[in-house]
Amino acid sequence: MKADIHPKNYRPVVFKDMSNGTTFLSRSTANTNEKIIFEEDGQEYPVIKLEISNTSHPFYTGKNVLVDTAGRIDKFKKRYEKKAK
Repeated sequence: MKADIHPKNYRPVVFKDMSNGTTFLSRSTANTNEKIIFEEDGQEYPVIKLEISNTSHPFYTGKNVLVDTAGRIDKFKKRYEKKAK
């Protein structure tokens, strides 16, 4: 393995699933300017917002729920509706 290829600036970060509000604490090197108070320990951490996580993904929940962000589903339907005609 190559030496010194992994980042050294890991820090605790809260990840927040925006579709259902679930939060969890992990480590990351991703930059963010937003902060949140983590409910489990009352500490303030940087927050990274997720569109979908294991708590809302259909594979893990067993529910077939469409999460439409920015009208992507509508754009897809319009594009293939034109080709069908």
